[in-house]
Amino acid sequence: MMNLAERHQFILTRLQKDQYINVVDLCKELKVSSVTIRKDLKLLENKNLLFRTHGGATVNNPYTVDRPVNEKEKLQSTEKNKIGIAASELLKDNESIVISSGTTVLYFAKNIPSGANLTVVTSALNVAIELMREPSVEVIQLGGLLRKSSASVMGSYAEHVLQDFYFNKLFLGVDGIDLEYGLTTTNAMEAHLNRKMIAVSQKIIVLADSTKFGKRGFGKICGLEEIDHIITDKGISEQIVKHLEGLGVTVTIV
Repeated sequence: MMNLAERHQFILTRLQKDQYINVVDLCKELKVSSVTIRKDLKLLENKNLLFRTHGGATVNNPYTVDRPVNEKEKLQSTEKNKIGIAASELLKDNESIVISSGTTVLYFAKNIPSGANLTVVTSALNVAIELMREPSVEVIQLGGLLRKSSASVMGSYAEHVLQDFYFNKLFLGVDGIDLEYGLTTTNAMEAHLNRKMIAVSQKIIVLADSTKFGKRGFGKICGLEEIDHIITDKGISEQIVKHLEGLGVTVTIV
């Protein structure tokens, strides 16, 4: 049986590889009780070596903070552009789609091919402005309370308008993806609007770079079992991919 130092080194090595670990797996692998593992995780968190989460631990701070959209757009821009390209390849002519707010979905809008025949409904002002360049794309901008940090609208008016539509696909941006808690954003009203988008869409496609995994925002959007497809980058761990695929979620890695 490993001593305290050896257990801690094992835990940190696993975290470096997988980004996230859960208590149950550690109990089996180290042959110790959950009480022991939780004490180990607490000690390591006190040394700022990990962040404890419900049922496990992660190397990344699991709590997201709201940032201005122009600041977020510069983060992981290469990965977001690749995700946008992959998402654009899922489009078919004459589809009706809804696009939420977020910088990754903005990269998707930038990569929608010229001449595509689409009807697009969006809550994001920057997405609507981007699609103005395409005469063949009909754009319907939702109205409502302007959330300046995300350059998007939210609230009851936007939610009410959505009731008049049904979409082939929803392209959804998020602030956090937690294996237990699900999809989240930093704003509760925006999360509620996202849930309305899910309710009127046939297929739910999440666009998220790998830094979003293991994080939680203030507003919960939905559980992982409600989505169909996630497009992300190669920074995602193999463990997370297996978990998502076990739930029936298609994972595309760019």
